[in-house]
Amino acid sequence: MAAGCSVVTSISDIPTGVPVHLELASMTNKELMSTIVHQVFPAVTSLGLNEQELLFLSQSASGPHSSLSSWNGVPDVGVVSDILFWILKEHGKSESRASDLSRIHFHTLAYHILATVDGHWANQLAAVAAGARVAATQACATETIDTRRVSLKAPHEFMTSRLEAGSKVVLNPNKPVVEWHREGVSFHFTPVLVCKDPVRTVGLGDAISAEGLFYSEVHPHL
Repeated sequence: MAAGCSVVTSISDIPTGVPVHLELASMTNKELMSTIVHQVFPAVTSLGLNEQELLFLSQSASGPHSSLSSWNGVPDVGVVSDILFWILKEHGKSESRASDLSRIHFHTLAYHILATVDGHWANQLAAVAAGARVAATQACATETIDTRRVSLKAPHEFMTSRLEAGSKVVLNPNKPVVEWHREGVSFHFTPVLVCKDPVRTVGLGDAISAEGLFYSEVHPHL
């Protein structure tokens, strides 16, 4: 069953039983972001965001690595993973919490991570790979990836966590999507072939999340 998404303008518009995706936008009001985290996140099923939005979210809601003022170059995968894990464990779907949030699609220039609560989603590998593919083709305005116009900026190796004893991952070009698990949450990481001379970047985050959702499968009992 492919995940269908509703477009809504307020919380009261969200239909019961229909998966809803929320694509965050950049903001500077910490109080507003905190309100969104506590009141809106439980009402949506899926979330899409970039590195600026992720860090500001953690800073606004006293999450992990909130003392970090900004990213230094490519966002550290372990730090990103810690914040994604915190969002799903503290504000996501569980037996003891009235929340529907069970999926986060994180996208930054060099790589993407799809984090999902176990038992609610399938086909994550294809979904995160599809999002990375559309990032390259839309930015370069091409139908397929032109290897002459893209470069790889993702880290060749990384830690899966900076707060716990995460594992060290070394990227394998023949198997670029990396999967790991942490206390009921699954992570799927993929590097992105970055367009060297981007032509079209407006709405890129929306296109990435939409493509990932198209390939995602939501379990019927969600």
